[in-house]
Amino acid sequence: MNLIRISIERPIAVLAAVFMIVLFGLLALQTIPIQLTPDVRRPVLNIQTTWHGAAPAEMEREIINRQEEALKGLPGVASITSRAEDGRARINLEFNLDQNMDRALLLVANRLDRVTGYPDEANEPTIRTSSSDDNPIGWFIIDRLADNNQPIHTHYDVVDDLVRDRLERVPGVSRVNIYGGGERELRVIVDPERLARYGLTVLQVVNALKAANSSMPGGDVVEGKRRYVVRTVGEFTTPEQVAAVLVRSERGSGTGRIGRVTIGDIASVEFGHKTATAYIRSLGNPTLAASTIRDAGANVIEVMSGIHEAIKELAADTLPAAGLTIRQVYDETVYINSAIDLVQNNIMVGGMLAAIVLLLFLRSVRATLVISLAIPVSVVGAFVAMAALGRSLNVISLAGIAFSVGMVVDAAIVVLENIYRHRQEGTRPQIAAFLGAQQVWGAILVSALTTVLVFLPLLVMKLEVGQLFRDIAVAISVSVLLSLLVSVTVVPALSRRLLRDGMKSLKNPLRLPLIDGLARAFSDGVMQFTHLVVRSRSIAIAIVIILSGAGAIVTWGFLPKLDYLPDGNRNLIFGVIMPPPGYNLETTKSIAQQLENTVRPLWSSVSGPKSEPGKPPKIENFFYVAARATTFIGASAVDPKRVGELIPVLRAPIFKEPGTYGFISKRSLFGRGIGGGRSINLEVSGPDLDVVLGVAGRAARLVGKALPRRQGNQLRPKPGLELGAPEIRVVPDPVLLADNGVTALELGLTVDAFNDGLRVAEVTVDGRRVDLMLVGPDGQIKATQGIGNLPVVTRSGTILPVSSLADIRMTAGPTEIRHVERERTVTLEVRPRADLPLEAAMEVLQIQVIDALQKQGVPSSVKMRMSGTADKLTAAWDHLVVDLAVAVIIVYLVMAVLFESFLYPLIILFSVPLATAGGVLGLALLNTYVFQPLDMLTILGFVILIGIVVNNAILIVHQTLFLVRHDGMHANDAIIEAVRNRIRPIFMSTLTSVFGMLPLVVFPGAGSELYRGLGSVVLGGLSLSAVLTLLIIPPLLSLVSAVVERGRSRDSQETVQPAE
Repeated sequence: MNLIRISIERPIAVLAAVFMIVLFGLLALQTIPIQLTPDVRRPVLNIQTTWHGAAPAEMEREIINRQEEALKGLPGVASITSRAEDGRARINLEFNLDQNMDRALLLVANRLDRVTGYPDEANEPTIRTSSSDDNPIGWFIIDRLADNNQPIHTHYDVVDDLVRDRLERVPGVSRVNIYGGGERELRVIVDPERLARYGLTVLQVVNALKAANSSMPGGDVVEGKRRYVVRTVGEFTTPEQVAAVLVRSERGSGTGRIGRVTIGDIASVEFGHKTATAYIRSLGNPTLAASTIRDAGANVIEVMSGIHEAIKELAADTLPAAGLTIRQVYDETVYINSAIDLVQNNIMVGGMLAAIVLLLFLRSVRATLVISLAIPVSVVGAFVAMAALGRSLNVISLAGIAFSVGMVVDAAIVVLENIYRHRQEGTRPQIAAFLGAQQVWGAILVSALTTVLVFLPLLVMKLEVGQLFRDIAVAISVSVLLSLLVSVTVVPALSRRLLRDGMKSLKNPLRLPLIDGLARAFSDGVMQFTHLVVRSRSIAIAIVIILSGAGAIVTWGFLPKLDYLPDGNRNLIFGVIMPPPGYNLETTKSIAQQLENTVRPLWSSVSGPKSEPGKPPKIENFFYVAARATTFIGASAVDPKRVGELIPVLRAPIFKEPGTYGFISKRSLFGRGIGGGRSINLEVSGPDLDVVLGVAGRAARLVGKALPRRQGNQLRPKPGLELGAPEIRVVPDPVLLADNGVTALELGLTVDAFNDGLRVAEVTVDGRRVDLMLVGPDGQIKATQGIGNLPVVTRSGTILPVSSLADIRMTAGPTEIRHVERERTVTLEVRPRADLPLEAAMEVLQIQVIDALQKQGVPSSVKMRMSGTADKLTAAWDHLVVDLAVAVIIVYLVMAVLFESFLYPLIILFSVPLATAGGVLGLALLNTYVFQPLDMLTILGFVILIGIVVNNAILIVHQTLFLVRHDGMHANDAIIEAVRNRIRPIFMSTLTSVFGMLPLVVFPGAGSELYRGLGSVVLGGLSLSAVLTLLIIPPLLSLVSAVVERGRSRDSQETVQPAE
């Protein structure tokens, strides 16, 4: 079956197929989810366990160590890290990328079920999966109305009931997080004097409450036709039930009367709210905050549309009734819509520029129309494959489609130019259409295959960057394959109909004096050069050596250092402030308020939206979240393009407080942590925390010298660099306890209850689970000496201060204990300045910090290594080096099939290093205008180059061999004729590709920072290789083709004849 002949004979069927592809593409477009970046599978499980009031050392000893021991040896685990903080323990399990996460979740749950001996007050551990989808797509601020004077943190339950419930009912919303409030609790406020009067201890009260708050099944009873379920129901649901609980019941020895003591006799029972552990302010007002997380694969645009409707409902009626209001401060779809609009404009502008280039070459509207048809058919048709493969429409995949605009016309250009040439020679339309496509069919097939197959190693790459590459690889590959189909079906079919006799452009094409003169001069120069190199072997050898050497020198000299992934621009500055260890919430709040007062003049709500020349941009939204150990800050700019200028503005006030660390950056499109996509973790691990902290402190000082803060570098130790969190340790005296009839357990429970509140149980009130707390009458102690004065009630009814039963010591303990691979670790998170690539920063840290420390001497038990993005960069680069080599081999073997030779593909591969030099020069040129590191997306440009720069060389070699093998021309004459025939299609395809992709590089805007570097590499490589291919392929061909073809002719003559 000859597809070209059938297409020429049945043009209506061809056009109908084209319309069907476009129709299916438009229908598929409606089903493809739209999101910011591709879904990146991160096989991670997070285990969290809470224990109210526990110190990090207790969380490590009682929770972390037990759970890590149970999880030891879990199949498929790549790394395990953990954090013990005040009242919370977190373990992070990262699995291999091919791990079945359903099975992993089941295994982890089973292992955790084996852990026993948790403290009574510790909650059961919760397990949660984690991925890039955990990045919120929207942030919301809940504020009080003017007439609402109730503290904002007491509205947590109302917001949880109204806001969370409504937003989680929006299709596509996975979960909603609420921040900044205190949950409701049921408090039993004990009076120590009443306890003493009745001779009761805190332990007796706790045991009485636990015993009374019980619901148990009692089996069933069968009577007649019915079965009755038996239950003993004693759970508390109201304060009155708690107050009625009997603590003691005794019969009088003389009177025989029964005396009863209830909770109501020794305490008051009332509802209250937990003390807020974080304090949120937005634009100067105390608020609550909420964030929405989408389901994996959900269409962000549709999800956000549903969220907007829900917010309108909440803001109109629901929340005002509760004295609250809500507003949205971050919307991911704003960036997505801007990025999509920009890429759409780039596609349209690139398509128009490509069409103009075609018109300048062909001087025929009909011929230009035939080729231009390949753009919409290939681009729209690609949506069908993207939908079928489960890909999403995001900034990365849209960039792939935009790049393909310039590439999809290449095959159509070669076919139509050949048909056009036959028509100009007088061949009839039908024969010209068939011959024009038939002669170049092999060349364009291999060209398309080389473009597509270079992506094959990337499609099976399971690293994070490989998953990002997948979308752009699918978009380009499908578009190019569709363009191949269009070039051998639609182009011949329409050429027969449109390129009829009588066309003026065939016999008397329009003349453009300046352009024609330059083109003729260039063409004549190339032909003279070709004549020269094919006649002289020495000149040919010299040219090859000079060009190859120059390409290698340029590549080596201008190739920049590696980086990982670009940050992008969400118009969100996010940072963390770490005050010295031991600062309380009020102090961290005051530090944040000082920062707020410093930047208040920049708020657009205070000084208007316009900024003065030379001044920082105005701030549209500003918030901070002050917690005990850390303060988070965030800001967005009125002008999103200038949001990066806010970083030094926000950094400056942070270091006014001695001992404070700050870490502020643009929120990365890809990174989920504070450091975003450009942070390096320097990990110092060992068994002894004091020794680890000492080495980490020395390392931090060396980092400060090697990467000074004044240059824009940032350092964040995790946790702090000293055991500086003050602790008050109550050390019981066994003798004094025994003399007074008090146990260590009773002493500990009393201190907990009267200082911070003792959690007794969980009860259900109005359908919600709330904590039942036993607290003292005065709330939390405000002074350190107050701990020694806390009352301890003995069984005899005596009230003693804590200091008479125990030794009160002032000491220091860790604010947080981190484990990496079950070893205590301090992590120095380093974020180099924007113009310092990660690879260069890693070299600095290795030489000036790690190597320097090892020379100075480090205890043998302490290990140092770089991780985080540094690990990802190393793994990605190692993988990409292999992928580049595999891509070159694939291209070589595909070309060997076309040419029936292993030598000619080697000649063509000489164009790859020259294109690499062009890509490096293109990147260097871009860096003269805007900083662009050699990140992983930019490296993808070199992969793409391998597949497309060989196309020009394939055209020359293929045409040369056609003339030698089919027309019997001498090799040197065939080379000259091939260059003459193919110079025009080479420059037509190159210029259409260049101008089609040009808008992606030169037009700034949302998302352009992601693909700008990639585009500069492809444009530079294509532009230089188009010229240098004409300079290096003819001399190489002249050196080998005559010998090879003579050998082929001898082989064909010496075929074995069959026996007579």
